[in-house]
Amino acid sequence: MQTIALTALSMLAATCAIAPPAAVAPKSVAVDAAREKSDGFATLFNGKDLDGWVGDTKGYKVEEIGGAPAIVCQPGGTNLFAKDEYADFEFRFEFMLTPGANNGIALRCPPQGDPAYVGFESQVLDNTAEQYKGLKEWQYHGSLYGIAAATATALRPVGEWNSETITMRGRTVKIELNGVVIVDIDLDKVAPDGKTVSGSKVEGLARTQGHIGFCGHGDRVAFRNLRVKKLDAPKAK
Repeated sequence: MQTIALTALSMLAATCAIAPPAAVAPKSVAVDAAREKSDGFATLFNGKDLDGWVGDTKGYKVEEIGGAPAIVCQPGGTNLFAKDEYADFEFRFEFMLTPGANNGIALRCPPQGDPAYVGFESQVLDNTAEQYKGLKEWQYHGSLYGIAAATATALRPVGEWNSETITMRGRTVKIELNGVVIVDIDLDKVAPDGKTVSGSKVEGLARTQGHIGFCGHGDRVAFRNLRVKKLDAPKAK
């Protein structure tokens, strides 16, 4: 009877497990550095060292990957932030995952505390890893942790570079992965009165500015070509 009961529980757990969002073919994203500069984008990484970054500067290193410099999370690496704060912005970057890797993008975060709760964290995750089967829908790549699930995934195979753009303007958040929009939300609608889909309190919902950064979990993830543009606040309706 006990074996039958355990088998039934296992089948129920498998049935209840939430799969990653539907896969969409990634698109090619061209980078026009000269145009971006004229449009007001500034680089967050000097290509040499972590000057301009604060937090766990020992847990990340600058490495050459394929002939280009990247900021790479090392074993034990945690949170690393660009020193300046941003309110409304468009953040463009590229990242490369390793098998089973887990990291995140800190948004409007203070320099202390867990970014997923004191600010916002957009997941950076190898959705294909066996260990992540059955996560909550708001834990897969691109999702705003605990707040909103990505509606699709356009990740390239592990070991290839991905392009992503995160735009925060007022109460709206838009995330584009390899040319595919995977998050497009109004915070007041997905978390009315601060009530989140995870049931956890996210103090970040009240924040209007903070740091951009990386939320490491000790897995090797590389980031490069980091550019940000400050945006004007949306006009009051």
